[in-house]
Amino acid sequence: MGMLMVTKPNKTLDCLGLYCPEPVFKTRMELDELKEGEILEVLADDPAAEEDIRSLVKNLGHELVSVKKEGERVHILIKKTK
Repeated sequence: MGMLMVTKPNKTLDCLGLYCPEPVFKTRMELDELKEGEILEVLADDPAAEEDIRSLVKNLGHELVSVKKEGERVHILIKKTK
């Protein structure tokens, strides 16, 4: 196909400067608002956020599309699958 798939989030959640458990709590609330198939982008800089959000997504049964780290920041894309 040769086309680069760029996943455009339907919503961006900025959790920069927030500490546990706030990023996870907010991510959970945002996911509840999304429709099936939509993408949530989460930005966080709390060291615990990546692991916590990974667990949350797994427990909820959604899809972790990507996790990118840029220094202290983590950039997570989550697809709501149900």
